[in-house]
Amino acid sequence: MSKTVVGFMLVDAPHSALNNAGADAGDRTDNIVRVKSIRRGRKVYPYVSGQALRYWWRDTLEQKYNWNVSPIERQKKIAFTSANPIEYDDDDVFGYMRALKAKEGGTVTRISPLKTSPLISVIGQIPTQDFGVMARHEGDPVPYEHEFYSTVLKGIFSLDLDSLGVFYADEKTGYRNMYPKLEEKAEEEGLVKDEKNNKWIMPEDIRIKRAQDTIKALPYLQGGAKLTSHLTDVSPKFLVLAVIDGGNHIFMNIVKEENGEPQINIEALQEVINEYSDSFLTNIYIGRRKGFMDELDEDIVKLTAENEKVESGTIKETVDQFAEKIPELIKQ
Repeated sequence: MSKTVVGFMLVDAPHSALNNAGADAGDRTDNIVRVKSIRRGRKVYPYVSGQALRYWWRDTLEQKYNWNVSPIERQKKIAFTSANPIEYDDDDVFGYMRALKAKEGGTVTRISPLKTSPLISVIGQIPTQDFGVMARHEGDPVPYEHEFYSTVLKGIFSLDLDSLGVFYADEKTGYRNMYPKLEEKAEEEGLVKDEKNNKWIMPEDIRIKRAQDTIKALPYLQGGAKLTSHLTDVSPKFLVLAVIDGGNHIFMNIVKEENGEPQINIEALQEVINEYSDSFLTNIYIGRRKGFMDELDEDIVKLTAENEKVESGTIKETVDQFAEKIPELIKQ
């Protein structure tokens, strides 16, 4: 049995430019900053890259939970972390790749236990172009343009509880986490060596803390571009959390666009809950911030009343209740 946290979240972005693409080579001037967007059919969907979301998440863990974050080393055109998941929390949870010299062990890689999608607009829309000028200097004002949008962004994520705090030495891409010096440190720090499966295991209390911190950081997610003039709270306003046996992202399709507005597809959520009932290792926790999609109140109350394994509350209540289930899952 495998144990994977699967999550779905919505971020309200009512007047935002959270992730910019810079200038477009085809623009008429150089002073235009575009937001990142993709096309599907004729519609344009603004998005925040998965890399940006992971940056916000890592930064929040450092600021809010005092994570010991791996230092970055730059060599010419490449940059890498210390690749030391024993000492640095983020090397464990966010993974790494580092090309060491052959005598040091060669290239090591670690698949990130935390996986995220980009945050993508639920509704298609053309970003608004805003014009501004720099006019505080003597002489003619300098015009510039940038884009922003008003939408709701959706994203999915997962956290592999079995891999968190477990470091493999297999000669396989993504699983060669260890090198000689790191194995020496593992032995010094008292990590358990599983000879049969060629892996080292961190103490349970550290694995539990890293998993709980990662989930508990969700209500405090911070970051985004253009905050000085487009300040946006990027913490989730709607959140679904559960642990399943497997790794499928089963909540990916529970939101839809209807008449130009985002809507939670309660029937799709109910279907997922029914069809994967034998895969859930925890209850399904649903959190929502009041003031966001208030029309969902009745549906969520009904869903909770009709399904004994569905629990609901505020975002913070949901995250805290879910995080309490993590220790028993890590210890299994």
